[in-house]
Amino acid sequence: MSYSVAVRALCEFTAKVGDLDLRFTPSPSAQEGIVGHRTVASRRSAHYQNEVALEGEYLQLKVRGRADGYDPDANRLEEVKTYRGDLAAQPANHRQLHWAQVKVYGWLMCQKLGLDDIDLALVYFDIVGEGETLLNQHFNAPDLEHFFKQQCALFLDWARQEMQHRSARNSAAQALAFPHAEFRPGQRALAESVYKAVSTGRCLMAQAPTGIGKTVGTIFPMLKALAPQQLDKLFFLTAKTPGRKLALDAAQVLYASSPDLPLRVLELVARDKACEYLDKACHGDSCPLAKGFYDRLPDARQAASQVRLLDQRSLRDVALAHGVCPYYLSQEMARWSDLVVADYNYFFDFGAMLFGLAQLNQWRVAVLVDEAHNLVERARSMYSASLDQYSLKTLRDTAPEVLKKPLQRLNREWNALHKEQVAPYQAYATRPEKLLQALSLCISAMGDYFNDHPEALSGDLQAFYFEALQWAKVAELFNEHFIFDISKRQFNGKRSSSTLCLRNVVPAEFIRPRLIAARSSVLFSATLSPRHYYADLLGMPADTAWVDVESPFKAEQLQVRIVDAISTRFVHRQASLTPIVELIARQFVEQPGNYLAFFSSFDYLQQVAQLLAERHPQIALWLQSRGMAEAERQAFLDQFTQHSQGIGFAVLGGAFGEGIDLPGARLIGAFIATLGLPQLNPVNEQMKARMGAIFGAGYDYTYLYPGLQKVVQAAGRVIRSQQDRGVVMLIDDRFGEARVRQLLPRWWAIDN
Repeated sequence: MSYSVAVRALCEFTAKVGDLDLRFTPSPSAQEGIVGHRTVASRRSAHYQNEVALEGEYLQLKVRGRADGYDPDANRLEEVKTYRGDLAAQPANHRQLHWAQVKVYGWLMCQKLGLDDIDLALVYFDIVGEGETLLNQHFNAPDLEHFFKQQCALFLDWARQEMQHRSARNSAAQALAFPHAEFRPGQRALAESVYKAVSTGRCLMAQAPTGIGKTVGTIFPMLKALAPQQLDKLFFLTAKTPGRKLALDAAQVLYASSPDLPLRVLELVARDKACEYLDKACHGDSCPLAKGFYDRLPDARQAASQVRLLDQRSLRDVALAHGVCPYYLSQEMARWSDLVVADYNYFFDFGAMLFGLAQLNQWRVAVLVDEAHNLVERARSMYSASLDQYSLKTLRDTAPEVLKKPLQRLNREWNALHKEQVAPYQAYATRPEKLLQALSLCISAMGDYFNDHPEALSGDLQAFYFEALQWAKVAELFNEHFIFDISKRQFNGKRSSSTLCLRNVVPAEFIRPRLIAARSSVLFSATLSPRHYYADLLGMPADTAWVDVESPFKAEQLQVRIVDAISTRFVHRQASLTPIVELIARQFVEQPGNYLAFFSSFDYLQQVAQLLAERHPQIALWLQSRGMAEAERQAFLDQFTQHSQGIGFAVLGGAFGEGIDLPGARLIGAFIATLGLPQLNPVNEQMKARMGAIFGAGYDYTYLYPGLQKVVQAAGRVIRSQQDRGVVMLIDDRFGEARVRQLLPRWWAIDN
């Protein structure tokens, strides 16, 4: 049995020493790196070879990679690194890593061509000035072979441990029994569909009702497929924290049913949640956990590899016991874990770490996308960008002198856009080219400044810099799937300020390559209807499989009633208050217990709650408030007990509209006083026009489908098991329309 490793991964394991140091940053984007490599190659001779595939072996190790370039005329192999700023500020351990990489490539090239010696060069390309710094050294083949074997020997013990782990993992997964006595109704059909999808290498969209155990029902078949499909890793991607918790709970269930299962599970959390010293910068002169990070990493990595479930708490314990940063230890352990539980952005964002690692290491992965109906909006936000002129004005007053000129030029070009715009909001068909030029100069100047003054990497200046980088990146991709708009506002009645937005409307072109790069990507949710809406917006491949899992619940478990005598439209809101209050009170008196009442806004929610409190003070009320912290959200849910009686008021599409579990008497009903349609405003009307042009269904794609998806999710909070009984009242005359009713779950028996 052999172990395959990429040159870069090998050297990052063996040749990284000293401090964690992010001061020589931000590094160029992937796109800038590609352009830089092309520019360097274009300056070389006609015989210059790009992207040279190389491989070699050492005992059980197979080492592979692609050298950036080889010039046969000069017998020189080059490793190209793009950068911005002052190269002299580059930490020594970064340079040491780069030399290690090019020396490994050097030996592999000598071996491939039978060379006795070779020139090796690090080519540092400045993406701003487009100048090259070439560091050249001459090496003999025996010396390079010795270095190659030395690096391999340093890695070999770990590689052998990993091979043993993988063999044990695959054997245990093959023998793994389903962790419960039996499948829940619908759960087996889901598990079989997932297994078939990964076995045939296809994507799968699975619509499966809430409460059938989708998390275990998707993870279990993927584990069974580890060995037969030669999978390296599973990624379980979630939209919100509760989804991560469900996946980690599922891992605990699997461990409980199979105590010897050697499956390494890792939870990835955001940097600000994992950081121990939020007031310090990520380098050894500031943060004690960055000082000597790479020197202490081997012991921390070894200890972490022995912990099966590396959730946030467990990983923090290991990290602090070894004096390393928990966040960057988690990034390291993503390379050595079997099941990684993380937010969507770790795989789908522009700089997504998990996707990047999978591509670099040529991992064979399977991807599970939990509550996939959320991916449309989340993806749009990943591929959109906005800039606020008020932030720019504040910066111009406080910025270092060297940045004032580029910031002022950016502001001048920004103001020039206002002259063309009469209305407060306007969308444009093309990008603002002059502003983009000014923005590019601004970004370069700020990048240079941060390289010279790393201590300034915090606060408003850094925040604006990252927003500008995102804006420039999105602008490069601008096409008919985006909207560029300007929202103006007046200050003191005369001076204008505005927000510039590049809004992604259709994320399909960015999502699709990620989905098909995996052996199989499974998107599952209780609400993936209509199928074509999600397939169009997420770029599902043409051969994507589809399964609509039969509900395990019976119609008699849930009384669904359409109350079409009431309109919840904005113009009818005042008139709707009394009828809604009396409807809620009557239901509560007839059947006391715990209910959730969902509304389209906090204002509407408060108006109904206030009137209900005045007229029926005996009914206990719990209200969701704006911007609730995690502890406050939990306190809200804790009021729903097996013995309490009251009504929780919440906003549809908010924290309590999905992903919460209140089984049995903790929740016996829901009132949904809205269709959940997105707000009618100029932005959504632009979205509607663009969707209409692309798909021919502007209203449905912008308003109807997203709205009803929230309604069905909220209603799904009521029936959580086959023992539950409950009631859902859909309050609005539009619920009676045929095209609305056909989008509701098939198993519901609806009363008017």
